[in-house]
Amino acid sequence: MNKEALLGYWRDRITERTFAAFTSVPREEFLLAEFKMRAYEDTPLPILRNKTISQPSTVLMMTDALDVHEGQKILEIGTGSGYQSAMLAMLVGEKGKIVSVEVIPELVTFARENLRRIGVANTTVVEHDGSQGYGEHAPYDRIIFTAASPQLPLHLLDQLKPDGIMVVPVGDLNAQNMMKLVKLKDRVEQQNLGEFLFSPLVGKYGFDEDKVM
Repeated sequence: MNKEALLGYWRDRITERTFAAFTSVPREEFLLAEFKMRAYEDTPLPILRNKTISQPSTVLMMTDALDVHEGQKILEIGTGSGYQSAMLAMLVGEKGKIVSVEVIPELVTFARENLRRIGVANTTVVEHDGSQGYGEHAPYDRIIFTAASPQLPLHLLDQLKPDGIMVVPVGDLNAQNMMKLVKLKDRVEQQNLGEFLFSPLVGKYGFDEDKVM
C-alpha cells in the first residue's frame, strides 16, 4: 500500500483531526536512512535495538481511540523513534504537552533528534521505566502505551485525570488485545479494540527482560 492508498483507506475511518495530524507529520523523518523510502508501507519497520516503528494503520487507530483535544497533557509510554509523540503533539497544540518515556537510551537520543529536526517543541522525552508511568507530571488527560503490557496497568489510573482515557495493548509475547480504558467517577469502562502485536514492555510492571531480550 502506497501513501495515496493509505490516505484513501483511512480518510473516512478516523476523525478529521487525526487524519490532519497524520498528513502533517512526515513519517520518513522518524526512520533510519535505509527505510525512508518505505515510510508509507503499512507495516512495522526496524529502528534501533531490535525495536520497530508501528505500522501507520496501528498508529492511526490508537491515536483516534485516544480522542485527543487541544491543550491536553498526555503521557506516552514507549517513545521509540518519536513518531507517535509527534502526532500527539500536533493534536494537543501549543498549549498542550506530551511527556514521553523510553527505557532504551539510544532511542531517547534518536527520538529527541527526530522531534527537534521537524520542530516539535511541546514534547519532553525522558529516559525512564515507563511501566511505572511518570508521576512527576501527573495527572494526565490521556495515557498511551506503545509497548505490550502483560496485564492491565491499573496501577496507573492514579496518574490519569477523571474522565481520562488510557489505550494499551495487553497480552502475552505472541499477541495482545488493544484495550481502551475510560476512568469514570465510580468505575472504569473497558473496550477491546482488537488483536495486535507490539514489542514487549520491560521494567517493574512489564515482561521479564531476560526473556524478551
